Amino acid sequence: MSKKVTMQDIADKLNISKNSVSQALRGKEGVSEETRRLVIKTAKEMGYTYVGQQKSNPQPKRTGSIGLIASDVAFSLKNFFGEIFLSIEREVAAKGKYLHIQSINKEQKEKLILPPFIEQKKVDGILIISHISNKYIQKVLDTGIPTVLVDHHHPNLEADAILTNNRFGAYLAVQHLIELGHRDIAFVGKIDYSPSYEERYEGYLLALKEYGIEPREEFIFQNAIEEEEKVAGYVRSLKNQPTAWFCVNDGFGFFVLSALKQLGMEIPKDVSVCSYDNGQLSQLSSPKTTTVDIDLNLYGKRAVDMLFWRMENPNEPIQELLLTSKLIVRESTGIAPGFGKTE
Repeated sequence: MSKKVTMQDIADKLNISKNSVSQALRGKEGVSEETRRLVIKTAKEMGYTYVGQQKSNPQPKRTGSIGLIASDVAFSLKNFFGEIFLSIEREVAAKGKYLHIQSINKEQKEKLILPPFIEQKKVDGILIISHISNKYIQKVLDTGIPTVLVDHHHPNLEADAILTNNRFGAYLAVQHLIELGHRDIAFVGKIDYSPSYEERYEGYLLALKEYGIEPREEFIFQNAIEEEEKVAGYVRSLKNQPTAWFCVNDGFGFFVLSALKQLGMEIPKDVSVCSYDNGQLSQLSSPKTTTVDIDLNLYGKRAVDMLFWRMENPNEPIQELLLTSKLIVRESTGIAPGFGKTE
């Protein structure tokens, strides 16, 4: 007959006091949420059943509300994140919940000040749009409230995430340029701005590698600033112009296209431009820009679905869901100058 597992056995295994184990199992204050979860997990693994646990530590009472937070910078990017916000709002309302929304400014980020609805646990779940800072996101996760990250992830953040397959999307864009005969392909973007941008840069490099094209250092602007004059300066700085540009987003694409036209270059006769996101700027530019499309409505829908699933399944493994991107070919990309001609 096997020995009955006791609270002391759990305490010894975790190297904590028996009192801490008791507090965790009873749902009492005095232990962190992380310790509480660890004790309950260990007790379950060891086969320990606390008779009063279900009464003393019931499922948390539902508030009927969901929280959504993002940096004030993300909120300002209405062409991209605005559609995601609206999609989330619709989905949350369809599920009969109320949505609390708050932007996080620089001071709140640096001082790790959480919104009151999170600090006071007045929401059943949280959606974090884009990056704020990993320290800030970790503080949100430490509350124990189910949380899903949207368009952001990091190896040290243990949270579900909805992401775009940025690497493959960028790969398809650069592959498109290569198949049009381009070999001198520039990259412009600020890759440390977000994991998404870094992944797009990786997709650019992957496509070049698979087609046996050596990246040219002078054509890579990976710490670029998204301002018209700055981008024009990058373009003018090149002694030898590339025949194509891959831009990390539509804003950079718009500025590159404008700068090239100022130099008297015809697009796509002399040079091609391809960007990412399929936002308004890609459609307002002249010519309209070839870009990579993201289904922003689906982004929001999947984020809400995942959060509600997590709320009901708090102990399931962390998941990351990648949404595919689609290349939209427009007038800004064409056959590379001289491609296909024979002497």
